[in-house]
Order: sequence, then C-alpha cells, then structure tokens
Amino acid sequence: MSQMITADLVDLDLAADTKQEAARSLATRMVGLGRVTDLDGFLADVAAREAQMPTGLEGGIGIPHCRSAHVTEPTLAFGRSAAGVDFGATDGPADLIFLIAAPAGADDAHLTILSSLARHLMNTAFTDALRAVADPESAAALIRGDETPAPATADAPAPEAAAQAPAPVTADAPAPVTPAAPDAGSPFRIVAVTSCPTGIAHTYMAAEALEQAGNGDGVQLTVEPQGSSGFTRLDPAVIAAADAVIFAHDVPVRDRERFAGKPTVDVGVKAGINRPLELIAEAKEKAARGDVSAAPAKGTPVEESGEADESYGAKLRTWLMSGVSYMVPFVAAGGLLIALGFAIGGYKIDKAPSVMEHFAWGDHTSWAALLFQIGGLAFAFLIPVLAGYIAYGMADRPGLVPGFVGGSIAVTIKAGFLGGLVAGLLAGAVVLAIQKVRIPAALRGIMPVVVIPLISSIVVGFLMFLVIGEPIAKLQSALTDWLGSMSGTNAIVLGIILGLMMCFDLGGPLNKVAYAFAIGGIADNPNDGNLKVMAAVMAAGMVPPLAMALATTVRGKLFTKTERENGKAAWVLGASFITEGAIPFAAADPLRVIPASMAGGAVTGALSMAFGNTLRAPHGGVFVAPLVGNPLLYLVAIAAGVLVTTGLVVLLKGMRRKPQTAPAATAEEKVTVAA
Repeated sequence: MSQMITADLVDLDLAADTKQEAARSLATRMVGLGRVTDLDGFLADVAAREAQMPTGLEGGIGIPHCRSAHVTEPTLAFGRSAAGVDFGATDGPADLIFLIAAPAGADDAHLTILSSLARHLMNTAFTDALRAVADPESAAALIRGDETPAPATADAPAPEAAAQAPAPVTADAPAPVTPAAPDAGSPFRIVAVTSCPTGIAHTYMAAEALEQAGNGDGVQLTVEPQGSSGFTRLDPAVIAAADAVIFAHDVPVRDRERFAGKPTVDVGVKAGINRPLELIAEAKEKAARGDVSAAPAKGTPVEESGEADESYGAKLRTWLMSGVSYMVPFVAAGGLLIALGFAIGGYKIDKAPSVMEHFAWGDHTSWAALLFQIGGLAFAFLIPVLAGYIAYGMADRPGLVPGFVGGSIAVTIKAGFLGGLVAGLLAGAVVLAIQKVRIPAALRGIMPVVVIPLISSIVVGFLMFLVIGEPIAKLQSALTDWLGSMSGTNAIVLGIILGLMMCFDLGGPLNKVAYAFAIGGIADNPNDGNLKVMAAVMAAGMVPPLAMALATTVRGKLFTKTERENGKAAWVLGASFITEGAIPFAAADPLRVIPASMAGGAVTGALSMAFGNTLRAPHGGVFVAPLVGNPLLYLVAIAAGVLVTTGLVVLLKGMRRKPQTAPAATAEEKVTVAA
C-alpha cells in the first residue's frame, strides 16, 4: 500500500468558509491521486457521517471522516486554515483539519487511523509543530511519524510521553496501549476505562491523556478504550491487582461489574482529557479512605448496546424511541387489518357481532369482521406496548411488568398516548429506584421475578389510578375534543405544524413524535379530528422521498450518480410512506434538502386539513388511498407538497456557489462527475 498521506494531500493555506467547502477542497486532492473515484459520492458519505455527530474536537481540531465505496485505499488529507472552520466543537473553529477516507468495509483500517490520530492530537508538540510547519513535505512527514516534533519548551511544559515522537499514523497496526512499567517500589496501580458517544476521538484522547499523566506521576495506569470497533478487555489479573479505577465515559461502561469493589472515580470523558492528574489524585484519596464501589445492576439493553447515539444526554429520547419502535409493528399489523376490514365490509363493520358468535364462511362481511376484530385486538396493545418498552429501555426486563400495567391503566382511564408515555417513564423510574435499595443476599434471587414486579406494579398502579392518571386523562380528553372540533384556520395551522415535524428529521425522533401522536389518537378515540391528523401526518411523510425521486428525474445533472440511483428507490419508498427514503439526500446536502422538505410537508399538511381528508389506516401510503376521505383531494395535497419541495431543491441546488479550486483539480472533478 502506498503512503497514506503525502505532500500532495497537504494544504497549508486551506481557503474554506464551511466544513463542506473544506471537505471538498481536501477530497479534490484525493481525487487527483486516484484515491477517490467519485468526488460527489464520497462527499455525500462524508456529509452523512457528519450528520450523525459533529467531528470537531477541542483545541482547534476537525476530523471529518467516513467509509465510502468511492475510496480505493485508506487515505488522510490535511489542511491548515488561518481563519478556522466550524466543525461543531464547543471551543470554536478548527484550524487543523484532517479528512480521513477509508474503503467501504474497511472498518479496522478506518477506526485505527482515527484512534491513532486522536492519540497524536494529545501531544501538544505534535499539534504545535503542525501549526508552525512551513512546507507540505514536512507536514506529511510529521503526520506519518517520519519527523520528530520539537519537544515542549519550558514555557509550555508537557508530560514526558507527550514530548516523545508519536508512533506513525497507519492503517496497518493500532496505536499501542502500554501501561507504565512497574518499578521496585510497587507503584500505585490504576485501571481506567474511556468511552465517548462515537467511540473514536475522545475515547482515545482520554486514554492518551490518562496514560501520560500516569507516567508523569509515577503511577502504573492501564487503560481500556471502549471504542466503536469493540474493545480488548483488561486482563482480570490486572484489574484484581489495581488499587483504584477511573471511568472517563459519556456512554455506559460495558461489563462494568468487572471493576466492582474498587475505589472508583466516575467522570465524563472530557474530564479524562482536561484534568487527568486531578482524577489520579482523587483515585488515590478514595483508595486511602477505603471507598469501594458496589456491584452495578445489569445494564439495560440500551446501555449494553454501546451505540454511538446513546450518550447520557440522549437517554430520554432513546427510551421514548425504544417504546415507539416496539409499538410500530403493532400499528402496522393492527392498523392495516382494521383498514382492510373497512375496505371489504364497509364503514359499519365495527358494529358487526363477534366472529365467535356469528361467522359465515361464504360471506365477505364475516371475513371483513374477522380482519377488523383481529386488527382491533392488535391495536389495543399500542399504549401498553409503548409504556412497557419505555420502561424496558430504562430498567431492562424488571420494567416490563409495571410498564405494561401502567400502559393498560392509561387505556382504562382513557389517558391515551400521553398516559402511556408517562406510565412508561414512571415504571422505569420506580424500578430503578427499587434496584438501588440494599437488600439481604438471601432475597436477591427473587427480586427480579417477584419483589420488583410486585412493588413496582403497586406503586405505578397507585400513582396512575389515584394521583396523576386523572389529570393526564383530562388533558388527553381536552386535546381529543379540540381535535374533534377543528375547522378552518386551527386545522390548517395544526396541519402545517405536523407537516414540519414529519419532514424535519425524516424518520427521526421529531418525525416519530408526530406519528405516534397521530396513531395514539386513532387508537384511543377515532373521531373525525383524529382521523384528519392521521391523514395529514401520512401525507406529509410521503413528500420528501417522492420529491427527491422527482428532482433526480427532472434535473439529474444536479445530483450524483449514487443519488440518481437512490432516487429510483425513493419512488417506492415515498409511495409506501417511508420518509427515511429521503435521508441519503439530506445527509449529502442538509441545508438545501431539509428546508425544502419541510416547506413541502407544511403545504401538504395544511391542504390535507383544509380538504378535510380523513384516514383510518395508520400506514400504507398511496396503497390505502381508497380508505381516505376525499381521496382525490388527498392526492392533490400530496402532489402539491411534492412539487413545492422539488422546485425548491432544484432551485437551491442550481444556485449553489461552485467552490474555488485549482484548475487541475477542477478538471479532475469534472471528469469524475461526468463519469
């Protein structure tokens, strides 16, 4: 494999105002060397990764990166910006920008480059040298490790390890994690775990900072970075011999029970980067006092997954989305069965007797009643499942019983969707509180199967029936009555709001909130207002993918070859009410696609409400149009939103400013795009 970074991949005078322009400028250099085969396709992959979480790091660092099918070999490009480029770091713009490209499927190479680079960035001599280097050849040599940065001066001291030359940044071998060698005096021993939401940059920067601080303080410190590519567990003998533990993490520590019984310092990952010596001192103090940590409860499914978007700050959203995700299959199955029942047997099928009492094999009405009654039973689980799996996301299996009980009570007292949300959160909180109570060892075996379900169900039932249930039910009733009485301006305003929510994050949390609000309404009380809400939500959710499909058809030159291929699939996805079909387009160009999608969604939501469209089926897209009230006007509302979004996308993409590049690079880019 050729060198990962060369002088041709270095721009010491990077002229870019935005992170998109910076990525394009550096990626153009990769195209010129044949490392990237499709400039726009690669940049779309970079943008998709950037949309997940900002890649800016404190200290003026930006590390945009991705895996892409348009990359031929692992490549690193470096740019230095005098003005700085905003990559989302809390302390301001980045002046040192590293664009990392890895071939699709090259997970190990991709993550190894990132983790090795992150460790280098903790070396102030390394970053200072990059800010001072005068020519591209020297910059590339510094990053490869061919040249040694000057050691820190007396005015800016650094730990001994920081002044040493960093190991080469390479995709062939990960940066080593080596504990300090013990001396004859049996040094103080610490084991540490670092982790961050992405499992890459901050994870390894904290590990490097702790190791450097440990070396400088005479401490034998061994770190287990729990990165996104997995992690190598510390030797149990090393953990057993440790005098203290440091957790520097923003996502739950995996297999935390291994460290139980040790003095423990528990902080966020940035504390590991910014004040490692303080953490070591605190660990020593706790060990001197004899503080020990208790064995933790088993992690919830959310905590144990270690996904990148499951930081502590996002827990509430994750719990709610957990409930919604388990609820959606009941919505799809139950709702479509109900819709089929209406389609076959007419709108009076809900008055049919139980099929247990009357069923005629040759009568289509009996079959319609069967479908309707099965769907009704499936639909009846919506709120209990929502509440149960919110509690499950919070407290694992012990949360299921009180969650389902609370959700069922919400149905009984007509607290609806809002009651289900509150019941799930309440059940999870009660179980977590019970789990914190110290109990005799003899009772621990029956806690998860007897004691916790019993006590938590009593507490949740008491609160839902006698304390908070009635106010929630009244609020739900008032909301339902308001929806049922909607007309004129109020209905149109609500349609606009729902359309904006459905198209803002294209299947994300805000989209799911609007969708769950709609299906909760028709499940609890399918009156005219709730049926209008369901119609508006589905119509708006279909707009973004259909609009992207149309835009790639009418103005294909504005889109990459990959986007044009995605546009073909978006026809089917949009028609099926799968809003996520527009995500590839939004990830590649969010500032144009998302506002345009929101505008079209708002138009469709408003028109659907103005036309008085109703819908009993919670899913199905255009395929359930016969079940829509005023179906022709419903299709008009969808078409209007699609045309608005398509027109805006085409207009905005046509107006975008072409980046300033060198003539040779521009020619290369044209060849690539034309291909």
